[in-house]
Amino acid sequence: MSVSMYAHIRRNPRFAELVAKRTRFATILSIVVLTIFYGFVMLVAFAPELIAKRLSEGSNLTIGVAVGLFQFVFFWVLTLVYVRRANGEFDDINNEIVRAAWKEEK
Repeated sequence: MSVSMYAHIRRNPRFAELVAKRTRFATILSIVVLTIFYGFVMLVAFAPELIAKRLSEGSNLTIGVAVGLFQFVFFWVLTLVYVRRANGEFDDINNEIVRAAWKEEK
């Protein structure tokens, strides 16, 4: 792509909208992931007796292990949410921006 093509893209108001939406979405997901991950680490550090409790009488599964496994599942779900939105809404806006820039270039 040429420099003028990039200029057309940057001037498009939908480009600013796309950047803002992607940034906001990625920031929210990052905050959620970091909060859950570091929350678990803080529990391990400051409440080991809580995470050491058994889920039921006679069970070998503790709250800590269950929460740790839950994190893996939760992070996979968040990844799926991000990929679906990126491949759907964000790609649609991106394609629209590129098509508009090609039209302006001609």
